[in-house]
Order: sequence, then structure tokens, then C-alpha cells
Amino acid sequence: MRKEKEKILENHCYTELVYQRINKKLSTNLSNKEIEILMQKVLNETDLDCYQKIGKNYYISNKKQNIKITINSNTFRIITVDKLIK
Repeated sequence: MRKEKEKILENHCYTELVYQRINKKLSTNLSNKEIEILMQKVLNETDLDCYQKIGKNYYISNKKQNIKITINSNTFRIITVDKLIK
């Protein structure tokens, strides 16, 4: 999973719609740049054991930030970000 994490860190990307979706799901009003900084931080600090590949997606769960990021494994495009259920 280490190589996958490196690929995700290098290649993850966004669509205009996903910026809006992230703000909606997290109940925030961050700029696109702020979202990119947050996602990079979360992806960097999340331990390898919290990276999972299920089907065509990666799921990265970060308990500290209380979020789960879903990323397409082929395009490395961020699909959505959800709050973790406590």
C-alpha cells in the first residue's frame, strides 16, 4: 500500500463539482486552494493502515480530522469526502 499512497499523493486531482461537494459534506466554505491544502495534509498524515482499496476506489480514513476521502483508483480523482461516524 506504500506505493499506492505515494501515487495518490503525487497524482490526486479534483473537479469543480468535487470542491462544492466537499464544502457541502463537511459543512464548510473553503476556497479551492484551502481544500487542496487540507486534502494534501490529510493524505500525508494518514497512516498506511487507514488506506483501503475496495473495488475501483481507495478509501482513506483519518480519525484525527474525522473524515474519509474516496478516490478513484484509475484516475486518482477525489470523488467525495465524508465525515466519519463517531
